[in-house]
Amino acid sequence: MIKKSFRITSEKGIHARPATALVNVAMAYECDIKLSALRRTVDFKSIMGVMALGIYSGTTIEIKCDGKDEQEAMDALTDTLVKQGLGKEL
Repeated sequence: MIKKSFRITSEKGIHARPATALVNVAMAYECDIKLSALRRTVDFKSIMGVMALGIYSGTTIEIKCDGKDEQEAMDALTDTLVKQGLGKEL
């Protein structure tokens, strides 16, 4: 299992459009991916779960990947978060 923490820097936080983009990236991988924020953890492959967290600007999130393609999944999610200007790695 690998994990990384990020600080959300997007002014609007993780709203519907970026949440959908991140979930679509997560769904491309077989490993188990969890997203933790605000003392709650959800399946990162569930748009409803991600949206239910209500992640706003300044929130610290943690992504955990566990499985055979965990490194590839983490790299892709990190790349998406950074390139879309959603957050920065801590």
